Amino acid sequence: MRVATDIGGTFTDLVFFDYDRKTKEVKKVEVSKSSTTPGEFEKGILNTIKKIDLDLNTIDFFAHGTTVVINAITERKGSKTALITTEGFRDVLEIARGTRPDLYNFNFKKEDPFVERYLRQEVKERINYLGEIIIPLNETSVDSHIAEFIKEGVEAIAICFLHGYKNPIHEKKLASYIRSKYPQFEVITSHEVTREWREYERTSTTVLSAYVKPIATKYLNNLTHHLKKLGYKNNLYIMQSNGGITTVEDVKANPITLIESGPASGMLGAVVLGKTIGKENLLVLDIGGTTAKCSLIENGIPKIVTTYNIEKTKTQSGFPILTPVIDIVEIGNGGGSIAWLDDGGKMRVGPKSAAANPGPSSYGKGGMNFTTTDANVVCNRIHKDYFLGGELKPDFNSLQKAAKPLCEELNMTMEEVARGVIRVANSNMVNALKSVSVNKGYDPRDFSLVVIGGGGPMHGAYLAEELQMPEVIIPLNAGVFSAFGMLMSDLRRDYIRTDVMDLNEEKFSTLKSVFQEMKNEATKAYVRDDYQKEDIKFEYYLDLRYNGQEHSVKLGVPNLDNLKMDEIENNFNQLHKKRYAFSLTDTKIEIVNYHLVAEVIVNKPVIGKVEAKCNTIKDALIASEKVDFDESGTHESQFFDRDELDPGMTIQGPAIIVEQSTSTVVPPKHQFRIDEYANIIISKIQSL
Repeated sequence: MRVATDIGGTFTDLVFFDYDRKTKEVKKVEVSKSSTTPGEFEKGILNTIKKIDLDLNTIDFFAHGTTVVINAITERKGSKTALITTEGFRDVLEIARGTRPDLYNFNFKKEDPFVERYLRQEVKERINYLGEIIIPLNETSVDSHIAEFIKEGVEAIAICFLHGYKNPIHEKKLASYIRSKYPQFEVITSHEVTREWREYERTSTTVLSAYVKPIATKYLNNLTHHLKKLGYKNNLYIMQSNGGITTVEDVKANPITLIESGPASGMLGAVVLGKTIGKENLLVLDIGGTTAKCSLIENGIPKIVTTYNIEKTKTQSGFPILTPVIDIVEIGNGGGSIAWLDDGGKMRVGPKSAAANPGPSSYGKGGMNFTTTDANVVCNRIHKDYFLGGELKPDFNSLQKAAKPLCEELNMTMEEVARGVIRVANSNMVNALKSVSVNKGYDPRDFSLVVIGGGGPMHGAYLAEELQMPEVIIPLNAGVFSAFGMLMSDLRRDYIRTDVMDLNEEKFSTLKSVFQEMKNEATKAYVRDDYQKEDIKFEYYLDLRYNGQEHSVKLGVPNLDNLKMDEIENNFNQLHKKRYAFSLTDTKIEIVNYHLVAEVIVNKPVIGKVEAKCNTIKDALIASEKVDFDESGTHESQFFDRDELDPGMTIQGPAIIVEQSTSTVVPPKHQFRIDEYANIIISKIQSL
């Protein structure tokens, strides 16, 4: 039996599968949801376990996705961190990149680094770009630096030396010295985080990983302890940003890999869903209580990037992180996103959120702001008897009080304000979907839209219509789909190494030897964690660029034993043209990075077909009430219980489909059908 939990900004979700290990057929599925408990995230998980009275003695696999890392960074609640670097490079974090995030925006403000200058110290050492030692490491000043760190209450130390990615001998030596003499510090080195070049980005990543290391370690230790007390006897697996799971010990060594832990699992679940139903080109939108996340999946493969930015806006350059992450665009636009007016009197929605506490005003927990969820309640797109799975009745008095300031400022009724809030929220989400599709050379009309999370099914049909997408897919248990995705994940570790050289057949032997070194490193790590060598599956990628370019494009290499120069060049030229609308076929190509993916496939359930209960449409109908569909007008609409809808049913809208964790909106001139896997498929009715 398998369990997965996912901590979001507002809710913590749990999915439980009981399945046959031989046939992989699922016998039983249960879901549980409770409010997220910031500061003590493990409590939210324990609450979901208690809610369904789950016996952890019977569980043989437990996967977990967490927001503890991203929250610690965005809320500046990490540990006091120091940096030790090569002499002369103390100010790399401050200098950063000499570019503005928006070329024509002169309101740019450079953010303060996570390590203040007095906690950034230098030591004498120098290794050149070939990995040759120019100046040996001089440790004489280290003890005085450490004495200052102790005096200042430092908890974590990041070590990042120039060209440490090429030859980490000095980083290893200094880290070993500090760990043995000063065990009270959490120490992390740049080569343990990434072997990729770019001094600022590598330093930023190492510092951020050190910044969250004490908090992540404490949190994971507490969670492991509580699960053991409840009877769980096996390894706890953690969801990484690259779409794979790994061990707790592996994550504690480099916690920055959890930067997008939760959202990545939802995208991976969509990959499995797409392959099951034969839809491998997908745009995936996950709308939670605090944020909306979207990603593009082409031919059943999610896009992986190795350079990721957090807190990047038009006026802020953010902070770069060199770690493999599923290419996700995240915006502050969830169910709890607050509606407000800017200085010009225009309505905005998000990025501030009411979160779980106090939550939207309709929760009746003291929330004073009007949110997207409140707007959906006003329009009756969330039925009052099925609010939060039927656990709570909307507080209409609080909702009216929250809407009043907006109504007065805009001289509108509450219903008009609610329509406006939903319209603005939809516009924000359309722009996010365009950023992962249109802006990167993809036509949304060639993709199906998968919507998940508590808010996704309420907005999906409108977004698909705006982007002219053919259909919307709402999977079973869409509200807790990210947790489901973890149950479909394999163990994955990424190894990236920079070694710039020309791409030609003479270098193929060097290329193979570099990958072999990385394979040896990966095999050693998996064997150390008690996995068998023969169970490891490898994938190979090269980051390539034209000679003279600054940045590269990632290209998959299917077979190392039969490398063909013409094939690599042709594939790179096509990929570059798709991404940047041009190719330079007469220009030499360079290898920048080698990227090895090492996976161990785990035994997991399959998505099975759902047996019909022989229900009629009348059996699934629970109410018929008026619903406000904005520009489409107010219509008498049928409310259906999703659990009672049988595969094969096709029903015309307007309609609302309710379930424990979300509601699905089917606007007028749309229809929905239930496929053989109990997914809801919404499409527009084509006029004759």
